[in-house]
Amino acid sequence: MSIKDQWIKTIHELQDSICASLEKCDGKGKFIEESWQRDGGGGGKTRVISNGDVFEKGGVNTSVVYGNVSDTMRKELAIDGVKWFACGLSLVIHPGNPFLPTVHCNYRMFELYNDQDEATDRWFGGGTDLTPYYLIDEDARHFHRTYKDVCDRFDPDFYPAFKNECDEYFVNEHRNRERRGIGGIFYDHQKPDIVKDVNFWINFSKSCGEAFVNAYLPIVEKRRNRPFTESNKVWQEIRRGRYVEFNLLHDRGTIFGLKTNGRTESILMSLPPTVRFEYNHQPQAGSDEDKLLQVCLKPVNWI
Repeated sequence: MSIKDQWIKTIHELQDSICASLEKCDGKGKFIEESWQRDGGGGGKTRVISNGDVFEKGGVNTSVVYGNVSDTMRKELAIDGVKWFACGLSLVIHPGNPFLPTVHCNYRMFELYNDQDEATDRWFGGGTDLTPYYLIDEDARHFHRTYKDVCDRFDPDFYPAFKNECDEYFVNEHRNRERRGIGGIFYDHQKPDIVKDVNFWINFSKSCGEAFVNAYLPIVEKRRNRPFTESNKVWQEIRRGRYVEFNLLHDRGTIFGLKTNGRTESILMSLPPTVRFEYNHQPQAGSDEDKLLQVCLKPVNWI
């Protein structure tokens, strides 16, 4: 099996297993699937869940896309080559209960080719990060510990490096470097070498994708029935607004998808169903809402 086919198989297996676990957890909501084709090459499978007992909106998408490197890609994405290929899994889950965090997960491989269709470059990227609306230290520690354990199996230097990269990536620079959430791990442009070859990075990405269920669903089970008020929901929607701002202004994955003529509905699936933008909203000092904001302004070592 070629490297490309091996990666595609891995991504589709992750999509199937994650969707099955999320449906079982929700108990009501079911994913609907839409297959799509991309003008210029490739396509994908978009799976969306909505109005469940737990998950208000979510998607678990896969895409296998390719095409010619355009002048726009060279200029705006700093990509050089004749042809390109990208395949990945991308998921975002937005629960209805404000005491349940939103979660994001993405794992991908990118290849470049010359005019002889020979691969001239290849890299891997991905990560999983958590966006709570109310900070529960126990949940944050569980999430980070799960991914540290995965990273440590492959390289003990991974977790501190990828945690820091996550903290520095999901940042709304225009809001005084306010983070989208409490992070997790994030890595990009990881190129295979003699020590860490292609199979190493495929296995690492697969293990991180498989860890999503153990990192996230125990949190959901603990908090899914916690009572909440209208003010809790308002705060959730304000923080969802920050999520939208990051995705539309700063996220490289969103920008890449739109610049390469990706499927808009699938790309913007990550946006929450309801959002609130209030002018100059400031939580009361010392409140639970303020506690979350302080952590977003200054990352914490959760391990």
